[in-house]
Amino acid sequence: MTEAPRVKLVEAEFFERPVDFRFAFRFGVARVERAPQAFVRVRIEDERGRSAAGWSGEMMMPKWFDKNPALSPDDNVEQLRRSLRLAIEGLRSLKANTAFGLHAAAEADHHWAAARHGLPGLVASYGLALVNRAIIDALCRTNGIGAVEAVTGNLLGITDATAPDLGGFDLTRFLSRLGSSSTLAVRHTVGLADALSASELGPGQRLEDGLPQSLDQVIAAYGHRTFKIKVSGRPAEDAERLVAIAAVLDRIPEEYRVTLDGNEQFENGEVVADLLDRIEKEPRLTRLRASALFFEQPIARAEALSKSVAAIAARLPLEIDESDGDIGSFLRARELGYAGISSKSCKGFYRSLINRARVDKWNGEAGNARYFMSAEDLTTQAGLGLQQDLVLAALIGAGHIERNGHHYVDGMARAPRAEQAAYLAAHGDLYENAAGRARLAVRNGEITFASVLRATGLGSAVEPDWASMAG
Repeated sequence: MTEAPRVKLVEAEFFERPVDFRFAFRFGVARVERAPQAFVRVRIEDERGRSAAGWSGEMMMPKWFDKNPALSPDDNVEQLRRSLRLAIEGLRSLKANTAFGLHAAAEADHHWAAARHGLPGLVASYGLALVNRAIIDALCRTNGIGAVEAVTGNLLGITDATAPDLGGFDLTRFLSRLGSSSTLAVRHTVGLADALSASELGPGQRLEDGLPQSLDQVIAAYGHRTFKIKVSGRPAEDAERLVAIAAVLDRIPEEYRVTLDGNEQFENGEVVADLLDRIEKEPRLTRLRASALFFEQPIARAEALSKSVAAIAARLPLEIDESDGDIGSFLRARELGYAGISSKSCKGFYRSLINRARVDKWNGEAGNARYFMSAEDLTTQAGLGLQQDLVLAALIGAGHIERNGHHYVDGMARAPRAEQAAYLAAHGDLYENAAGRARLAVRNGEITFASVLRATGLGSAVEPDWASMAG
């Protein structure tokens, strides 16, 4: 194994680009119609004097990182900006280290500084995650390699420094064996306000953008066989909506799979059990229930890790998402009966890899496949952010990934036409051309992205158009 190079963060700045949704995305109590996308640009130098730029991108989604009802969407976005500023300040102050060494040296202090500003763990994670990804991108560009090679060869210098529970686990061997499949099934998100059938859409609701809108249209257009269904935390209403969703899904002749996502809307485990009871007693949900893989973050963050969920998890595996505020969250969740954890680039590239190592370690010790990691979405937008997330999903061996950015936003949104054309030219396997607009190409329920894995850097051969953004 080549020794991981030591680098220093020399410059860092972030930009924003507005993103307008085709129609409102409702999850939990949130209803989002627009949000900015953040882009980070850094420059690093290694000990040989070589220098390179690196980039990252991620949506600044309101009402997910912090669901405090007293905060407005603008307040939420400002929290994420503050997290980015703190991460840049912290990482720039460090001496040269490996890419992961910089993260390990900054992580605890960054979360402490964020907490001093009243920022919860997920918000803190966001800033560090974006700057880390830009550093990884720059390191790869310095060495003329792609991110898969950087991870499997451990040129990032990943150790158990932030996860002492992995002491004795062969991380180098684990990383070297990570997969890099260039095809993933797309798990379509069914939002709480999404139309299920085209007949539900009145004349004033129909969009004339050439994209599918209702669930039945989406299935016909993209060929999905995996779905993520949002539920509200009101068991009677949820069961009724699930019956309506099942009526659409059950028309699929092939086998399909679903996951449920509570987005923290269930007050406690008893309410979760109520919904599961209703599902099991409803004959019209027999096929949907048999197709369910897991239930993602049903219980509110404040209660989710306070008591055992073993009884519920015995009925349907439970996964944490919003409760994953720091590197120790999965450990605490496991003790209470959770078996899964989500991978999201907005929470941290390194965190996903470390949690994936935990899954491997724990399943090896147990002799079964009880523990798992899934790839989830944050309305990730086509282009840099989506492609970096796909690299991570491929590395952790996700198999399928939630993708909803292409459903709620038309193509690359406000990216300049020249930037979209560059993505179409460099990553034509992942996108298709719709009258000059780059849209995600979902075919037979899958996406293909070999060009993303081949690209020098972390997933993208195209530099964003910085002049089109607000600094």
